[in-house]
Amino acid sequence: MEEAVVHDSLMDENYVAQLTGLSLSSIRRYRTLGTGPVFIKLGSAVRYRKSDVAKWIEAFPTGGGAK
Repeated sequence: MEEAVVHDSLMDENYVAQLTGLSLSSIRRYRTLGTGPVFIKLGSAVRYRKSDVAKWIEAFPTGGGAK
């Protein structure tokens, strides 16, 4: 049987809040509403892949474009 290899670091919700500059309650609200980054449940622990958080951030519109 092959051993599973983790290729992407996992972050807890506190780290995601710190990384994004959002409050912990905002991260939790986005998760509850289904509008936050993809998450993983490991028992009762919620974890986020760095790549999923990056994709979620990149999906937000940015300013400064031509009108």
